[in-house]
Amino acid sequence: MKLLRYGKLGKEKPGILDQEGRIRDLSAHVGDITGDTISPKALAKLRKIKIETLPLVKGKPRIGSCVANPQKFIAIGLNYSDHAAESGLKVPDEPVVFTKQVSCLSGPNDTVTLPPKSKKGDWEVELGVIIGTKAKNIKKADALKYVAGYCTINDLSEREFQVERSGQWTKGKSYDTFGPIGPWLVTSDEVKDPQKLHLWLELNGKRVQDGNTSTMVFGVAHIVAYLSEFFTLMPGDIITTGTPPGVGMGMKPPQYLKPGDKMRIGIDGLGVQEQVVVRDK
Repeated sequence: MKLLRYGKLGKEKPGILDQEGRIRDLSAHVGDITGDTISPKALAKLRKIKIETLPLVKGKPRIGSCVANPQKFIAIGLNYSDHAAESGLKVPDEPVVFTKQVSCLSGPNDTVTLPPKSKKGDWEVELGVIIGTKAKNIKKADALKYVAGYCTINDLSEREFQVERSGQWTKGKSYDTFGPIGPWLVTSDEVKDPQKLHLWLELNGKRVQDGNTSTMVFGVAHIVAYLSEFFTLMPGDIITTGTPPGVGMGMKPPQYLKPGDKMRIGIDGLGVQEQVVVRDK
């Protein structure tokens, strides 16, 4: 299933894509796409619905973040060896963990807003993992059973805030609109192997990132099990798993986002995002 949320910001409704890629309204069955909606039991109920009987959503509504009100938005850094190299950092022995504040979540095609004093805004296409079952001290062999689904994420960053201002990565990762997720949550049964997904990002029509999740340093199962050692993962929690090379910081000379830039981001089977950059006042 491909689950989504559509409508004006703050008033999104739950939806599902039909076989022809059209949005069908799920409001009669669930109030929203949340941690409760994507538990194994809840997803099993949704799978019994005949999608073609659901109301067809007309037009092209705004698409919101594909899950509402997550408790946590967790990120993994330097998880592709070639990205670590372009960043001038060594490949980590254990996953590098930081957080993005949930207030940065936005829709996949919403405008990306740079902070007023931003000089080093950057892009990062990443595979998103959405937890469906409470996970605490789980084994790697069982970890994927706790995943409800996957999505496309642009882990936007402000490198000056991230690197040059006391080294607290969260500060450079959490500005409003720095967490576009979606367009939809693709349930895990439709993703045969999360370590065989092509992901890419285009800036102003030029492809700058082109990678595959097969080259991750730590795979999805490892990451989910690893995180569960340190805190309990809850249904609806989002994990963004790192980016392949091609970010602006790694270019020679570095290239950073500016107002008017256009990004197009995609992962095979998980959908495409399109964003325009503006500067906040």
